[in-house]
Amino acid sequence: MAGELSFFEIGVEDTERAGAFYSGLFGWELEPGPNGGFTIGTPNVHGGMHGGDRGASPYVFFAVDDIEAAVERVRELGGVVEDVDISGSDEQTAVFGHFRLCRDDQDSKFGLHQPPA
Repeated sequence: MAGELSFFEIGVEDTERAGAFYSGLFGWELEPGPNGGFTIGTPNVHGGMHGGDRGASPYVFFAVDDIEAAVERVRELGGVVEDVDISGSDEQTAVFGHFRLCRDDQDSKFGLHQPPA
């Protein structure tokens, strides 16, 4: 499982407007998600959408078996892990798993995702 594309997140200014755009473009099924955003149902990789983030680049999250071990490995390899655990509440974590935002040793952004048990 480790290293597989696991989740993507799209940041937009207005989630309702973006939801209409992306569901119209790709036929995505959108469901209400945490913090006023959406969860995105695609045939293969699950996704999310959050608001208040105009012009944001999409994040891709790679699956890991142990989020803390992966965080430590990123640091050992010269990458940076954001200090904030973006997983959300315990209830959200139980449903969606753990997420951490990172940058590689060349400052490219990516994420780590430990799916729920």
